[in-house]
Amino acid sequence: MAEAADFQGTSPSPARRWLRRSTALLAGAPLLAGLVQLPAAGPAHADEPSSPKAAGDSGSVTVAVDSLTPSAPTDGDTVTVSGTVTNKGEQTVTDAHVGLRVGPEVHTRSSVDRIAKDGDDLQGTIAPEIDDKYTDKFAKLAPGVAEHFNISVPVDDLPLGEDGVYEFAVSLSGETSAQPWEQILGIQRTFLPWQPDAAGTKTRTTALWPLVSTTHMAAETGPNEEQTPVFLNDDLAKEISPGGRLNQMVTLGKDLDVTWVVDPDLLASVDAMTGSYRVRDGDKTVAGTHQAVAKQWLADLQDAVADEEVVALPFADPDLASLAHNGTDVTGSLNQLKSATDVIDYTVPPILHVKPNTDFAWPVDGAVDRSIVKVATSAGADKVIVRSDSLEEGDGLSYTPSAARPIGGGTTAVVSDARLSTAFEGDLTKASASTLAVQRFLAQSLALGLQTGKQRSIVIAPQRMPTGSQARAMAEALRTLQDGTWSEPQKLAAASAAKPDPDATTRVPGTSSYPSALRKKELPRSAFVQTARTQDTLDNFKVVLSDPSRVVTPFGRALNREMSASWRGRAAEAQSFRAGVKKYLDGLTGRVRLIDKSETKLSGRSATIPVTVQNNLVQDVGPLVLRLTSTNPTRLEIDGADYEEQPISVSGGHSQSVKFTTSANANGRATVIAQLYTMDGRKYGEPVTFDVKVTEITATVMLVIGGGVLLLVLAGFRMYTQRKRAAARDAAKAESGDADGPDDTEADPDDPEGTDEHLDEESDARPGAGEAEQPSDPTPDTAAESADPSGTGERVDR
Repeated sequence: MAEAADFQGTSPSPARRWLRRSTALLAGAPLLAGLVQLPAAGPAHADEPSSPKAAGDSGSVTVAVDSLTPSAPTDGDTVTVSGTVTNKGEQTVTDAHVGLRVGPEVHTRSSVDRIAKDGDDLQGTIAPEIDDKYTDKFAKLAPGVAEHFNISVPVDDLPLGEDGVYEFAVSLSGETSAQPWEQILGIQRTFLPWQPDAAGTKTRTTALWPLVSTTHMAAETGPNEEQTPVFLNDDLAKEISPGGRLNQMVTLGKDLDVTWVVDPDLLASVDAMTGSYRVRDGDKTVAGTHQAVAKQWLADLQDAVADEEVVALPFADPDLASLAHNGTDVTGSLNQLKSATDVIDYTVPPILHVKPNTDFAWPVDGAVDRSIVKVATSAGADKVIVRSDSLEEGDGLSYTPSAARPIGGGTTAVVSDARLSTAFEGDLTKASASTLAVQRFLAQSLALGLQTGKQRSIVIAPQRMPTGSQARAMAEALRTLQDGTWSEPQKLAAASAAKPDPDATTRVPGTSSYPSALRKKELPRSAFVQTARTQDTLDNFKVVLSDPSRVVTPFGRALNREMSASWRGRAAEAQSFRAGVKKYLDGLTGRVRLIDKSETKLSGRSATIPVTVQNNLVQDVGPLVLRLTSTNPTRLEIDGADYEEQPISVSGGHSQSVKFTTSANANGRATVIAQLYTMDGRKYGEPVTFDVKVTEITATVMLVIGGGVLLLVLAGFRMYTQRKRAAARDAAKAESGDADGPDDTEADPDDPEGTDEHLDEESDARPGAGEAEQPSDPTPDTAAESADPSGTGERVDR
């Protein structure tokens, strides 16, 4: 970005301060004229004690500025600098001292970048020390030894002129045995913002304060009425505990005038921790124990955001760029973004007790192209937070324009300043790194404010998940800025509504301009395909449940989490999470299933075949449709057709059987398929396939049976006639009065042995004599109905 070399619209200083500064400039002119250029090492320059040259072994001592207070001094302040100097060389440094150096005014933002980049370079221009009395001296500095220094100097003794940014350096000078003359052995440059009086036109600055984390909750919930949530690990408890990252974000943010940007998933996760919850521990789960910590964090957050501006991202902070580049052609992916936006109203207000602004979309690192803008606004947002290194200005603009830009279609790009937004990235665990970051941030802010007298609105959008040390540095810089003289806080909504600069660019780059480093970390297309398949399974499952909310809510939020921007750079973890969600859902759907059946025997022309549905869920399912289909209807028909369907509902924890009427047309095996369907005709679960063996009664068998019956009838008729003759003879005897005489009955020529009477005796002696016997009654084919799987050779009811 091009920048102005001069500062327009700078407010004039009071006459008294102007006179004092003029005197200081005149007094310091000889010093400024004696700035050291690229040095030529040697003793010939030893007569210039005010500005010793860097020696050949320059850089053998490191200078760390751990603290510089105040960061932006004003009239009457005393500047205190403290830190350490460490001898990294092999020779002892003698007659050493730490001194302060104030360089010339830095006129452009790019110059600030250049000086910060070469902050410890001894080969560049080095200003003279301000005064010998503002030093910290050491008799010697042994190799590997670190010494602490602390120097205080009244700001009136610093050669500061007009309002602006000044280079401020701390150096270590001394001698070595190899080069026994005073030389600069180490230096650290930083910046001193100088504007003691309030600016005539202050820069309106919006700082975003993000509360975003990674995914912590699983799709799994307990089977109890409360649906006890399950967490993937205990990391969230560490983040919200005292000293944790998110705990620090809330503690620091409550004292700042910032715009809070929250992920509803984080709020929902912490809210779930306030009650009973469980945490995965290998293959089992254990009871969570951080309820008090969660309640305290939420209470602190509610207090911090009261009456403050809160912007809510879609649930789980979806990766808009990944969706735009890899997911839009996958059916249902955009619906996931819509659902993640819709759930905001059911998450943020009940927990924070504030109504959030949902008009803003925030792609990763503020990097956009036309496809990202299209996706970002598809769920209702009409403002996109972009970073200035993505929406770059042309060379014709010599200042940083206001953030708001109309980019067409009723969409506003809110362009954050790249230099200010990235000022606190990297490792800031060391005090020196944090101090340098704060001073550079303030220098950039003041340099921006002095570019022009126009009123401008600037937005700072830092990294989504700053570490604790990064958050502390951010808070220190923003606190100084908000208490300073050249900037005033502004809410994000106001910044987006500010009058756009007519000269600022509004051209959104094409897809090819998206940074390759960011593209490599995007969610792949396969991730969106897997999410879509899981959503299909969920849609198929929920329609059969009596209480679908028990699965729709936890799995719906889990699917939102699958698209989170927090998975960037963690491809393996993302894949594992998606697989875990799908596996758990498949396990639930599999609890409603058909019981397997073995081969079934059908003796006769018709019979009923039972099919059992088992429900191992805690809630009722149904209505479902159970279809039984014959693959060979010429041999076996189901209710006179190829198939029959019957509705079925099953109570939680129970099984239910359905009987189908079948008819056989020929002997042999026929394959039958049982399949569950939802009421809208979609298959549910896996089918059950089994064989039916038909053994129809033949005509020959019927002939044999008929012959046997005929023989029985003839035998009975013969017995009847024989008994009738015997009865007649007995009657004749009685009439002749010879009943008591000798037995002179003539032998029946057909029964010479008298077997008729014997037969009668045998007949009377048979078990069950006199009862009706029906040997042709069929024996029942099956035992009482059971929900257990059928055994080999199972028969069916006829």
